[in-house]
Amino acid sequence: MTATTSARNAALAGVLQRQGAAVVLVLGIGLAWISFPRFGSADNLRDLALQSSFLAVIALGMTFVIISGGIDLSVGSNYALGGVLAAYGAQYGLLVAILLPLAVCSLIGLVNGLLIARTGMAPFIVTLASLLFARGLLLALTSEGATTYKVDGGSALLWLGQGTIFGVGVPVYLALILFGFGSVLLRRTRFGQSLFAIGGAEQSSLLMGLPVARTKIAIYTLSGALAGFAGILTAAYLQSGVTVIGVGTELDAISVVVIGGTLLTGGAGTVIGTLVGVLLRTLIQNVINQIGTLDSNYQTVVSGAFLLIVVVIQRLLARSRN
Repeated sequence: MTATTSARNAALAGVLQRQGAAVVLVLGIGLAWISFPRFGSADNLRDLALQSSFLAVIALGMTFVIISGGIDLSVGSNYALGGVLAAYGAQYGLLVAILLPLAVCSLIGLVNGLLIARTGMAPFIVTLASLLFARGLLLALTSEGATTYKVDGGSALLWLGQGTIFGVGVPVYLALILFGFGSVLLRRTRFGQSLFAIGGAEQSSLLMGLPVARTKIAIYTLSGALAGFAGILTAAYLQSGVTVIGVGTELDAISVVVIGGTLLTGGAGTVIGTLVGVLLRTLIQNVINQIGTLDSNYQTVVSGAFLLIVVVIQRLLARSRN
């Protein structure tokens, strides 16, 4: 094989790794549109966008973490905790309802980052402990899960979850704005470039003088804050802080990030790819619902099988690029 052919194959593998999920999403939307008349209705498309927005906000933070070569298992519990704290704070006004969950969830993320960056502890262990801590805290706040905090019908918080602009839910706009900022942060700033370098070769990044510890602390804090913000939006949408949500959400977030082309080994990934991964997952769920004869549990089966296929393909593409 000549050098030119090898370079061409490596470039093709790179394109497939980054854009493969987008191609599958477009094909899937086309097939669903043809096969199910209700799929293309305005109401269904609005519901798809709204359903995607909550997970998308969580997955955005997870994207930064995985690109750095880490993992954050605490996002599901932070998501639920953020919702409970938002519903609780709503009785004291909109500002408290937003700032309280953001502060607490950011603090949990900050502790994760400090332990991982300063002590060298494994992200899996640290964030697993945070998962248990945050879940225990929200259960303690709600009498061990027996009650939930209801948001008063006149609260300004509800607009964040139930309001619409031109017929589209406010959470959709907020998620898109966050993804826009995230894309700029990742691709157009020194922080973003440092993130890729750390995920690709942490020791080399240290030798180059990059702020490895500071960057890790920042991304775990950001991940906690975004999970908490997703909880705020969900509490506003459901009009209550529900203790049972968020179980397994960390796995959903990881799966859509990987499906979107971000390597679990770190050093490569895009914010847009994560958004595509979220939409693809929502598409699969919607198609199963459109079929009607399949049990909803098949959503998990299909998502798991699809994730396994994507990981195997990513591994093969990475070898081809190398």
